[in-house]
Amino acid sequence: MSDIHNQLETLINTHPVVLFMKGTQQTPQCGFSARAVFILQRLGVPFHDVNVLADNTIREGIKVYSNWPTIPQLYVKGEFIGGADIMTEMFQAGELHTLFGLPSPAQS
Repeated sequence: MSDIHNQLETLINTHPVVLFMKGTQQTPQCGFSARAVFILQRLGVPFHDVNVLADNTIREGIKVYSNWPTIPQLYVKGEFIGGADIMTEMFQAGELHTLFGLPSPAQS
């Protein structure tokens, strides 16, 4: 296994919720990352952010690791969930609520 693979695996398995994104949760650097942050904050889910713009090895490595070509990428309990579009669909359907053990919007 490569060093970057081990580094990514450690990040993903150390934090219950990890968002690989452009920028940080305080200052997202693209619209898709901003949308992903908004969704997680709206759900009240604490998460660890990894700014892929700060390290090109991580930026390219996470795409290979997940076999997913775009950023942001969400991992929950070590499992790859998807990018901003998938997060949006899951949020609107109440599936992210269920994933995090929260009442779905229909139950609120």
